[in-house]
Amino acid sequence: MSKFKSLFHFWATGPDAPRIADQAQVDKSYRKIRRQLVVYLTFGYGVYYVCRLALSVIKKPLIDNGIFTPEELGQIGAALFYGYAAGKLTNGFLSDHTNTRRFMVTGLLVSACCNIAMGFSTALTAFIIMWALNGWFQSFGAASSVVTLSRWFSNSERGIFYGIWSSSHSIGEGLTFIGTAIIVECFGWRAGFIGAGAFALLVCVLLYIFLKDRPQTLGLPSVAEWKKETAAQAAPKPSPKEIRAIQREIFKHPTVWVLGLASASMYITRYAVNNWGILYLQEYRGMGMKEAGALLGINTIAGIGGCIAYGFISDKLFGARRPPVNLIFAIFEILALIVIYYVPNTSYTVLAIAFAVYGFTLSGLLAVLGGLFAVDVVSKKATGAVLGFIGIFSYIGAALQEQASGWLIGRASHLVDGVMVYDFSLPRLFWVGMAFLSMVLAASLWKVRAEE
Repeated sequence: MSKFKSLFHFWATGPDAPRIADQAQVDKSYRKIRRQLVVYLTFGYGVYYVCRLALSVIKKPLIDNGIFTPEELGQIGAALFYGYAAGKLTNGFLSDHTNTRRFMVTGLLVSACCNIAMGFSTALTAFIIMWALNGWFQSFGAASSVVTLSRWFSNSERGIFYGIWSSSHSIGEGLTFIGTAIIVECFGWRAGFIGAGAFALLVCVLLYIFLKDRPQTLGLPSVAEWKKETAAQAAPKPSPKEIRAIQREIFKHPTVWVLGLASASMYITRYAVNNWGILYLQEYRGMGMKEAGALLGINTIAGIGGCIAYGFISDKLFGARRPPVNLIFAIFEILALIVIYYVPNTSYTVLAIAFAVYGFTLSGLLAVLGGLFAVDVVSKKATGAVLGFIGIFSYIGAALQEQASGWLIGRASHLVDGVMVYDFSLPRLFWVGMAFLSMVLAASLWKVRAEE
């Protein structure tokens, strides 16, 4: 028990430091630290994705070498998401009280070690256990990132900076689908896991150097006070008991529940593309690993622009109203998915455009349904908690998708002239249908506005 207490003490946010009196020094410190935070939070959380998605690239070699079946890969993939979903809620609540620099580095460090360990095993039980453990520690990343953003960036600018940070998943996916694919093709599937873990260990060092705790621990005022926003936003830091009471209020908020269901539906589609997209392109479209990885890479590169564009459009053109932009993005996302999954004899160029549109729109929806909208409508003192609550829905949806997709793909597989052929008719209907459901749920919140 004493070891756990020591660990929680290590994670705990520090005490407030004596206030810096020189306003010029305060302004200089804020500007410098905020620039660093945007860069390293975005890149650092992107590397979390590298450690989360390595299995997606490695699925076909594992199937072709007879190590695992599609159903078994679905079980392994689901283990990560169930671990992530459980960790999202508990670690989301915990992150509101932590030194987020230490919290974020801890999660990436353990995730890196799990990936390296995966490269030295072929046992199903070991894969499931390590991938579930990886999922638990993956949940440290988003919670600590969003709490950091809420501490260092004010209400009026949150959409833009949240959008920039949300591009991290596109950066991580791009590194995985292009970089890991090349490593696997050149050095084998084990190198994919080991390379991802080794790279993440190096990034842990950078994060520990450049990330920061709360502004007050550095002698700075709160961001609301620095930006001269409302008195309520600049109120003194509440006690842990007051924070827990505020956190409990999110369970009574109907909008948060609808957002959770909308996010879960979106995550089914999202991880269907991320985790089965390369296999689909290899089996159904007849592409090689590098070609398939490049298309997924285009998707992720476009996603960087989508996150930033969503934050700018919703903040600047719609007065921080999210629903109108949600609907626009969702319509184009579904149209792109129809091209990817239902238009036959499609050229590589057309597919590349479809993946770019899908990545652009999905990333914007991911930013808002996966966190930004929920952060808008609850107290800013429950940022980590509401993110964790939405995360429970999101990653249970992703986990169910893994199991359902693996079962549907395996069930429809059959031998043709001694070669195993996989039928994606039912999985793709499931994937596109969930995107449509997410759009409908999000549209039901048309009149909801941000809490001031």
